[in-house]
Amino acid sequence: MSKSGRRRQGGIRVFALRCAMISALSVLSVPPAQAARFSADYLLQVCGMDSAGRELSPGSHIACQAYIAGILDYHNLIRSLGAAPSVDFCVPEETGLYEVQSKVVSYLLRNRHEQGPFIAAPGVALALFQAYPCGKKK
Repeated sequence: MSKSGRRRQGGIRVFALRCAMISALSVLSVPPAQAARFSADYLLQVCGMDSAGRELSPGSHIACQAYIAGILDYHNLIRSLGAAPSVDFCVPEETGLYEVQSKVVSYLLRNRHEQGPFIAAPGVALALFQAYPCGKKK
């Protein structure tokens, strides 16, 4: 092999080694991904309204209602699969998300000391269970 061929081959090895080191460093320096979790306190922030019914943070009702709708959808999925949810509730189909939001916020405010720093999903389910028990017409 000629001298220039050996230099080229050595340069490729160095380049490959540098690429491998950069890749390893970038993978090792990234913190592990974690699922986003809403606490009940945070859900109260995004669902909060003033005494006139205006959002405390403009546009935050979207995140609030999307979170609650996710709980409703997951609950309905579990029921559709024939599994019995441990906290069962029956929100009438014609019920609007603003009404549901209001019930959830009221429950979380009344139970803030028990729900506040913890994941909001169980608190939402308990609020819905209390507001919309199955077998009772609202």
